[in-house]
Amino acid sequence: MNGVHSTLAEKHSEPPLSSASKKLTWRRLLGLAIAFTGFVVLVHQFWLYMGEHPPVANAFMAGGVAALATALGTLPVVFSQRLSERTQDTLFGFGAGVMLAACAFSLIIPGLAAAKTSGAGAWEAGGTMGAAILLGGLALLLMDRWLPHEHFIKGVEGRQLSDPRTLRRTWLFVFAIALHNLPEGLAIGVAYAGTDAMRAGALAMGIAIQDVPEGLVVAVALLAAGYKRPLAVGLGMASGLVEPIGAALGAVAISLAANLLPWGLGFAAGAMLFVISHEIIPESHRKGHEVWATGGLMIGFVLMMLLDTALG
Repeated sequence: MNGVHSTLAEKHSEPPLSSASKKLTWRRLLGLAIAFTGFVVLVHQFWLYMGEHPPVANAFMAGGVAALATALGTLPVVFSQRLSERTQDTLFGFGAGVMLAACAFSLIIPGLAAAKTSGAGAWEAGGTMGAAILLGGLALLLMDRWLPHEHFIKGVEGRQLSDPRTLRRTWLFVFAIALHNLPEGLAIGVAYAGTDAMRAGALAMGIAIQDVPEGLVVAVALLAAGYKRPLAVGLGMASGLVEPIGAALGAVAISLAANLLPWGLGFAAGAMLFVISHEIIPESHRKGHEVWATGGLMIGFVLMMLLDTALG
């Protein structure tokens, strides 16, 4: 019996770490400590920078509000609420309409005005904005092709989590959400750094309004695809975190080079137009609810137009 107990004890006892394993562990801990320290220093420097540059601080806070709106939209999923496919497609259309109006009234028109103010003629201003819009769309196209990610909603739908490939696709889906929300953050940042506060506030408000149903749709779609409720809600909430980062980057870029304002506004508009055409509208139309999606788009467009013209 003693021999049996001795054998079992040997099986369950963990082998001592070798000196090489200990060195590797300490190196990892040291690397994590260095990375964390660098992150803290970076955050501190950015905080000081925002204190000296109010437009960047305002843009970052507005992006944070948009991220909070996205998180707010996931709350019905926490309480086990589900949406019909028709409602999801209607909300997708609504978001597309808000983004379309934001492109036109909050980005392209102010960009044309900024180009003309800098001395450009009508054709030159139009050419500048046109080139910037195409560059924004091209940038998102290249990111869509080169960065590993899972296509917006339909890339995960219908797969079971028992498939290891689906587990690996979770982070790819996170990257896809980041690609989707980055243009919105950039648009907020460029607006706060280069246009008046009222117009920038209207843009931020419109984006936050459409982020509420967007967060809900993302969480519901992940839940329908088989993800557990906490993970679906967590990813839905996290989907908006890129917006304050993008807003800060956009504001910093325009603050450093004010003459880039027309290019920045046009670039953000082009990136948003790419997302609308490449992701949102096809997703809203592929389940046979085109009429509802189109109705949502028109309502979203009109709402954003009223916000922009009334507040801007």
